Amino acid sequence: MAEPKWRTEGEDPDYRFTLANERTFLAWIRTALALLAGGVLLHEFAPEIGPRVAVVVLSVALAVVSAVLGTVAYTRWRGNEIAMRHGRPLPFSWVLPVLSGVCLLTAAVLAVFLVLP
Repeated sequence: MAEPKWRTEGEDPDYRFTLANERTFLAWIRTALALLAGGVLLHEFAPEIGPRVAVVVLSVALAVVSAVLGTVAYTRWRGNEIAMRHGRPLPFSWVLPVLSGVCLLTAAVLAVFLVLP
């Protein structure tokens, strides 16, 4: 695989920052995998929780969020690397509030399903 052009621009950042950026990327990927696992588990092992259609929709939504988060993890890692190479501030991420909202919504829906008969 050819090295991306942006890797030759600017100055190489301190390796500690590069490794920290990589650890953050891996944490985002672990979160995406956890959301995917939650969606699969919900679909396969919770057939009696709430209306089946709602459970399937929630499971698919978790899988889609997982796929989006995996993509965003890479773009966030890349953006941070480019910013560090050019000595610019790290870019803002809208993902944190959205991910928090998704988790809140999922927890609220599941809580309602568990409380209602």
